[in-house]
Amino acid sequence: MARIVLVAFDGAQSLDLFGPAEVFAGVRRHLGLEGSDVVVAAVGGGGIRTTCGVPIVARDLERVRPRASDTVLVVGGEETAVRAAVGSRALVAWVSRAARVVRRIGSVCSGAFVLAQAGVLDGRRAATHWSACAQLASFRPQVSVDANAIFVQDGNVWTSAGVTTGIDMVLAMVQEDHGRRVADAIAARLVLYARRPGFQSQFSDALVAQIEGSDPLGSTIAWARSNLRGALDAARLARRAGMSLRTLHRRCAEQLGTTPAKLIEGLRLEQARTLLATTGLGTKAVAASCGFGSARRMARAFERTLGVAPREYAMLHGR
Repeated sequence: MARIVLVAFDGAQSLDLFGPAEVFAGVRRHLGLEGSDVVVAAVGGGGIRTTCGVPIVARDLERVRPRASDTVLVVGGEETAVRAAVGSRALVAWVSRAARVVRRIGSVCSGAFVLAQAGVLDGRRAATHWSACAQLASFRPQVSVDANAIFVQDGNVWTSAGVTTGIDMVLAMVQEDHGRRVADAIAARLVLYARRPGFQSQFSDALVAQIEGSDPLGSTIAWARSNLRGALDAARLARRAGMSLRTLHRRCAEQLGTTPAKLIEGLRLEQARTLLATTGLGTKAVAASCGFGSARRMARAFERTLGVAPREYAMLHGR
């Protein structure tokens, strides 16, 4: 197996490091290989602090010579730590140099800012934590920030959204290198609920509602996701939530920044995207399954929201 270099710094997010490291280590165990191919490196080396307070010992990054077969991932971290990393000439210079040599380079979460500072993301699509998407777009206008993806592959450059999405991204790398069966086996060993594709929204409507678990809107959205095929509209959603239609509109605006109708369409789109990418169903069947009523209506929703037709989307993201 090729070497994995995880580029860190003081204040690095621990899951950004340990999540990908465990996936790659799992591949070695699965293939019956000895030793470790994962290197954690930081400028100056030595002990660095992670966000959870657990210290780790890193190799001196400037003594790690990039190889053509390497996969390099820059991790994210606390805001002040990322600012310091972006301002580190030694770190940015090493990343810039490595990008010209290694077979694959990427970032987890706010590590994208380091890649952006090094010019690695110029002219490319990229993902980062939902809370930093606008900031990344402003920081480096040459980057096309995709706020609707948990990870993005653009050529040999991979970027992921927040924290646990690094695991999803790295599993996709494992699939690229070793096939789907190995990637699925590693995911099963890690007891993941599901392997999420890159287009999966990192801040879906359901996730937003779950921020306040006791709120009836959360359970109502969960119910709606299981009943998309039926006659689902704002009035029925309001009855299910035990609210007046007016109250539902107000709650959706306050908690989700949307209307009930757009919420329902968003849930249908999310399900349609998953079906188009993971099954061989045609657009008519997908439209019916998701409650769009017709393939034409689903196509209009895709064009309006994603800028592509369902058939094109299936070609881009399908198996």
